[in-house]
Amino acid sequence: MRAKRDFKGKVAVITGAAGGMGQALSRRFGMAGAKLAVTDLDAGAVMEFSRALSEEGIKSVGIGLDVTDESACRRTMDEIKKRFGRIDLLINNAGITHRSAFVKTNPAVYRRVMDVNYFGPLYCTKAAFDSLLENRGLIIVISSIAGFAPLLGRTGYSASKHALHGLFDSLRAEVKESGVGITLVCPGFTATNIEQNALGGDGCPTTHPQSKVGRSATPESVAEAVYLAACKDKRLLVLSTVGRLTRLMTRSFPFLYEWLMARSLRSELER
Repeated sequence: MRAKRDFKGKVAVITGAAGGMGQALSRRFGMAGAKLAVTDLDAGAVMEFSRALSEEGIKSVGIGLDVTDESACRRTMDEIKKRFGRIDLLINNAGITHRSAFVKTNPAVYRRVMDVNYFGPLYCTKAAFDSLLENRGLIIVISSIAGFAPLLGRTGYSASKHALHGLFDSLRAEVKESGVGITLVCPGFTATNIEQNALGGDGCPTTHPQSKVGRSATPESVAEAVYLAACKDKRLLVLSTVGRLTRLMTRSFPFLYEWLMARSLRSELER
């Protein structure tokens, strides 16, 4: 398929940019010629990253942003529009997870995960939407295989990712004639710090090792796949053999998938 989008000279906003996935995505779109506004909850880390990008020849600005703060999202997008004049690409990458059985998980953990993973992308998209409409831009949403499949020990995480699909699939239908594209990305297990910073059922960082299925992808390989999908305006990108098999099995053999997944991840509920 011929590429539909060229990111040279375009303005890209990436949330959660100080983490492994965010850095890889930033570098890949920066290498394609995009001017970057990289944001992260850790303001010091993202500003340091922005300086590193500049030393690599990628034009960028680093901004501290808590995506759960709606007013902050509006101010940040307004600041980016004033600085660069436009927003062409929004990558909703910031995320958080938990590893804990439902019966051991405080409702506050569900609220925190939903605030970051669902309301964060909602707030950022709302704040950037006028410019994205004006420029027939693209919204990339970093979801997960858990956005369409059950995942033991991560009921809150899975719920937040399912909610993302409901929001952005529906939004795509609303803006179909506007030229705005929406790409939902579903990586599998990836070697980033999101799992290292996972919450336990009490809301504190969990200390038990992560259980996973299949080999972990590198952030760089995911970023390359995301970039190629963005160029082609793909609606959905499901990464890894495990991810594609999961999508097939949850549609055709849901009971078999649940049994296999539970057998692989049962230890998540036993700690």
